[in-house]
Amino acid sequence: MRSWEQVISVVLHAFRLDRIKRRILVFGLLATLIPCLTVGWVSYLRSKQFLTEKISGELRNASAHTVREFDLWLKERFYDLRVFSRSYEVSENLERSLRETEGPFAKAQALGHLKDYLKSVLGKFTDYDELLVVDANGKVIASSAETAGALNLPPDWLKRAIADTPVVGSAYWDPVLNRPVMMLAVRIARAADGRFLGVLAARLNFHVISELLDNFSVGQTGRIYVIAHDGTVIVGSRSSPETFLKTTLPETATRAMFEQEAVPLEYRDHESRDVLGSLKRISLMDLNWGVVAEIETREAYAESAQIIYLTLVMVLGLLLGIGLPAYILALTIVRPLDRLTRGAAKVAAGDLDVDLPVVGRSEIGYLTQAFNRMVARLRKARDELAAINQVLSEKNKELQELSVKDGLTGLHNRRHLMETLTSEAARAERHRHPFAVLMIDLDHFKQYNDTLGHLAGDRLLVRIAQIFRESIRTVDYAARYGGEEFLVLLPESSPEAALGVAERIRSVVAADTCGGAHEMGKVTVSIGVAVFPKSGNTAEALIARADEALYEAKRRGRNRVIAPA
Repeated sequence: MRSWEQVISVVLHAFRLDRIKRRILVFGLLATLIPCLTVGWVSYLRSKQFLTEKISGELRNASAHTVREFDLWLKERFYDLRVFSRSYEVSENLERSLRETEGPFAKAQALGHLKDYLKSVLGKFTDYDELLVVDANGKVIASSAETAGALNLPPDWLKRAIADTPVVGSAYWDPVLNRPVMMLAVRIARAADGRFLGVLAARLNFHVISELLDNFSVGQTGRIYVIAHDGTVIVGSRSSPETFLKTTLPETATRAMFEQEAVPLEYRDHESRDVLGSLKRISLMDLNWGVVAEIETREAYAESAQIIYLTLVMVLGLLLGIGLPAYILALTIVRPLDRLTRGAAKVAAGDLDVDLPVVGRSEIGYLTQAFNRMVARLRKARDELAAINQVLSEKNKELQELSVKDGLTGLHNRRHLMETLTSEAARAERHRHPFAVLMIDLDHFKQYNDTLGHLAGDRLLVRIAQIFRESIRTVDYAARYGGEEFLVLLPESSPEAALGVAERIRSVVAADTCGGAHEMGKVTVSIGVAVFPKSGNTAEALIARADEALYEAKRRGRNRVIAPA
């Protein structure tokens, strides 16, 4: 089978299209769905693109108009304040109230005139909730209210006022007025010489702006918000005033709209509505605010939704007209591949004892023969693989034994000894249990080996190893340390028990004869004993102490057991 045929086979199997009936049915459905859905999708995309451009333009216009109106409104408020601040009633009465040469009565009279003037001005302008006169020290001198409210001006208001720069405070919620407000302030100067006397501050409400936003809202579900840079809604259309400054637009959407000004963005607003929004910055007087115009995507793309609905109706009609005959046609086709499919399923499940009967000389017959040959090869490969795995397992076992065993004596080798001794030291340290190490050396082995030959020496080493295995417990451990030196590890053994085992080994070796030992007299061993933790708490320290004791036994005449004091 060619590679492209394999790819097609894999794809068909992945979509469960192995059966001819399903292929015909799916072909009929695809022949119906692809053209219809393609036309519908292209129409939907073009419609959505057109609506997006249209709605985006409306949103940009709404936000731009709002920004212009807001800028104009704020500039007018500052113009009003400048006019009020230059009034003789303000500058003259403020100067009189601050003049040290004036008496208390004259100062009180001046403040009274100043307050009356502020009240009269406030009554003519609905944009202001309160007018205040503040001296250069930040003290409220007079207010249009009976009780002056808090002075919410930026920290550098005095510097800005002296420089005759308009002062704009942040928007905040006034608990007394129960609505959002902001503070504006302009410089008050002495009429004669322009000397700075203080500022005229105004507590500005957003009533007019709220009505303005309602007029600029787009569609039935559209809204316009004036927001701070962090997304806090300062004022908005079609919203309850109680929600102002208590509602925040989503942080991600706010950041994206400020970064891409005038670019429409789909997001979910604070009321979990799916909306399309566009932002225009308010750069007047470094406010760093923005106007967001938004509309629900449901309303914005209502025409596109109708196109989708009509496309679905058309597709359903065509499915009934073409899909049903295709299904009936598929049901009438013979399914000759069922037997081969069931056999393949058994093979996939691990049953290789499948042998399908070959019927006819058609393509299906040739396919069945190829299937049987494939299964036969799989059976042969399985049997060969099992045999190879068995041989490898046995070889691995032999290699593992060779890696840890001494080739002559069959005891553990030195590398395995050090690993075991290190592990036992760590375990004994952790559980506070003692254990002992016996370092054993054959006395006069070199003389024995030189006299009787290396073969006799090897037989003697094998016999000594056998004596060790017979003289210790199953939990104990014996290893060939090197040459004629051996080491025995006695877990959970006290010093007295270790000496007893060492003495037993020494006596058994002395009493035993093997391979020419009678010619040289009895073979003897010298044994050094080290106990954890008294003799040391590491493998190296224990071996060193046992080795010292061994050589002490050698110096004392051999054929004895020595334990360090």
